[in-house]
Amino acid sequence: MSTRTRVSSLLPDFPWDTIASAKAKAAAHPGGIVDLSVGTPVDPVDPLIRTALNAASAVPGYPATHGTPELRAAVVDALKRRFGITGLDAAAVLPVIGTKELIAGLPRLLGLGAADLVVIPEVAYPTYEVGALLAGAQIVRADGLTQLGPRTPALLYVNSPANPTGRVLGVEHLRKVVEFARERDVIVASDECYLGLTWEGRAVSILDPEVSGGDHTNLLAVHSLSKTSNLASYRAGFVAGDPALVAELLEVRKHSGLMVPYPIQSAMTAALGDDTHEAQQRERYRARRDVLRKALEAAGFRVDHSEAGLYLWSTRGEACRTTLDWLADRGILAAPGDFYGPAGAEHVRIALTATDERIAAAVERLN
Repeated sequence: MSTRTRVSSLLPDFPWDTIASAKAKAAAHPGGIVDLSVGTPVDPVDPLIRTALNAASAVPGYPATHGTPELRAAVVDALKRRFGITGLDAAAVLPVIGTKELIAGLPRLLGLGAADLVVIPEVAYPTYEVGALLAGAQIVRADGLTQLGPRTPALLYVNSPANPTGRVLGVEHLRKVVEFARERDVIVASDECYLGLTWEGRAVSILDPEVSGGDHTNLLAVHSLSKTSNLASYRAGFVAGDPALVAELLEVRKHSGLMVPYPIQSAMTAALGDDTHEAQQRERYRARRDVLRKALEAAGFRVDHSEAGLYLWSTRGEACRTTLDWLADRGILAAPGDFYGPAGAEHVRIALTATDERIAAAVERLN
């Protein structure tokens, strides 16, 4: 019998496998299930993007791992136009096969191992932990730098706006993270996939000049086109920031054959060059958020944070699995907060990513 270690044995159970019974209960509702457990888009891909995809579909050769010059220029332009990020060199942009792939592999791509510490938020997207486990690195959950004491991490994740909480970190908080990273030579990976979906206040990038002072050393910003461009099925994302770090990631990814298909790169270029479809999708989510939040609060839920993103971080002041069953009895499926760490044990994550008809059905059932 083989004595090799199965990689899967190093990882936690896949979270969504643990809510099968709640899903079955919700699916048995006479009006059908309202699945608000996963943040997957349901609205159509804009024709402009699909046209660009089709126009590039006949290209037979290998795509460039670094992406086309047109794509990288479109990223630089879009980040400046949409979020005020300046001073970014197109060479410091790298397309990735969806940001989950990048996050799962980032510690290993950066050469981290058993001697290295990775910091993830206390309530966090599960893939941050998975990536550290795959690299064999140490993990600590912390939302404040003082929680780290004298320890110096190799990699520190920031997620603002956050999944699942929708929490937005202010400029001062992010500045302190950057100062800490510079003092200790720490790499900061800022997951900013929900930056274009801010509902209350202002969310800023780690690369924003107000935060970074125009110096992107040791800073990586991770972005996705899955959200406001509805490109989850395209696996379209990118990382940008420190030219030296991006160059290192590029070199390793070239050897690994990690490249975004050329037609997807073309579609990404079109999506990044057009703000109209993005604004329209954002307003669809805003409308769904407004009606769903009112219904949840009227049904006795408290919605915490949720200033941005595609989710309402909600609680009834009880164990999250109890709330999960309460919702399932009404044909609604949510994601239990314990997916995201022990600190989420009394919350559920309720997604806005359902059709208007399904959102209306959820509102009716909650009422």
